[in-house]
Amino acid sequence: MKAVRLHDAGDLRVEAIDPPSAPPSGFVNVEVRAAGICGSDLHNFRTGQWISRRPSTAGHEFCGRVTHIGEDVENLAVGDYVAADSRVYCGTCPACMSGRSNICEALGFVGEACDGGFAEHVQLPAKLLFKHEPSLAPKVATMAEPLAVALHAVRRLNAAQGEAVLVIGCGTIGGLSGLLLSRFHKGKLLFADTNAERAALVARICGGTAVGLDKAAIDAALNGERLRYAIDATGNIHAIAAGLDLLVGGGALALVGISHGKLDLDPNILVEREISLVGCHAFASELPDAIALLPELEPALIEFSEVLASLDDVPDAYQRLLKGQSQKLKTIVEIAD
Repeated sequence: MKAVRLHDAGDLRVEAIDPPSAPPSGFVNVEVRAAGICGSDLHNFRTGQWISRRPSTAGHEFCGRVTHIGEDVENLAVGDYVAADSRVYCGTCPACMSGRSNICEALGFVGEACDGGFAEHVQLPAKLLFKHEPSLAPKVATMAEPLAVALHAVRRLNAAQGEAVLVIGCGTIGGLSGLLLSRFHKGKLLFADTNAERAALVARICGGTAVGLDKAAIDAALNGERLRYAIDATGNIHAIAAGLDLLVGGGALALVGISHGKLDLDPNILVEREISLVGCHAFASELPDAIALLPELEPALIEFSEVLASLDDVPDAYQRLLKGQSQKLKTIVEIAD
């Protein structure tokens, strides 16, 4: 079968490999229908930070159809349409036992700790697969995982109803966070991104306003209303610092981006303004809720996405995305109907 495998930092290859063997107990084989390229895939390709096995089939955002099931699998049957959980967690550490599998003490991710979805077939533990409606288009079903990440961030932010929210960074997670806020939050939505065209796209779809990341732009957009809540989906330390400076007292800044470098932070800002700085890592129990939301969000999700025709296109797409040469929020490769 065909697979896209990461051999080392900067070394991504489309190769012919053997398909998965018969699934052992607790595992299932899945024919992959579509898979999305995540910013963390690009980060790992560029830096090699999370390479723990060489080579490894990349890709942790994907959907497919169950083709074989191992013994002791009770929640799935051959023919089920499924979306994948990206988290490889132990299930036995104190974090997992307390319902926080996203901060498992041995946490890894599909596509790194085990082979992922940039392949025609994949084998995974049954606990990492969740059924979805067969009528969902593959390019929509594969958005379940990033939507769960965004849902976790929105819930962690916990913005008070009626308050404005600023989303910094209009990539996949920023855009999906805005989409969820547009459905569940009552309050003005502001979107800031260095790519003005992308910020305008997200603002239009989410019913918000594209702004510059500065006080004058925020004040003009809010017409005197105060800004207390923001989500940073960039990980850029300068954007984080700017966002923090924009917040008045009594709110929160949720961080969901992967950062490079260290923030020069005066903790008195948090104390005196009573601002919560909230970390958001992957997702906890949100994946089933995200899957349930896919049908009503389908038109927006399709507009957010661009689709590749083949796994052969993935390496070139990595290079294009690293250069910022896409106006869409998500790049998806369709593999099987």
